Amino acid sequence: MRVLVMTKGAGADEEKGTPTAEMFEQMKVYNEQLVNAGIMLGGEGLQPSAKGAQVVFTETGTSVVDGPFAESKELIAGYWIWEVRSLEEAVEWAKRCPYDPRYGADQVLEIRPFYEMADFDATLAAASADEESPAPREDG
Repeated sequence: MRVLVMTKGAGADEEKGTPTAEMFEQMKVYNEQLVNAGIMLGGEGLQPSAKGAQVVFTETGTSVVDGPFAESKELIAGYWIWEVRSLEEAVEWAKRCPYDPRYGADQVLEIRPFYEMADFDATLAAASADEESPAPREDG
């Protein structure tokens, strides 16, 4: 199963996001362990929200909000894409992630499985059956 692992922190702490040399080295070792175990498919750190934008869709239209996102309680600082056997395996790997106390106690790794095509088998089968059913004939 593929999972997205997001590193999240408090929005107020976003400017603390530049890693120290020590933290960079710890993350390098951790990432190498993930790669060597065949777990890590990809991953990157993200620049602060001040350098980004949000596209907001509402019933009345679409708007763009330039960063920083002051209203955000949590911001995503980076991510990995992992291939694991189970959510439990992903949790075990996440628990090994280096921790940087400069960010306080609010550091979170959120793990979310990707949808796979097999997750939609029932929906696709129903759609396919609807397409194959002949339309009712109207005898005039």
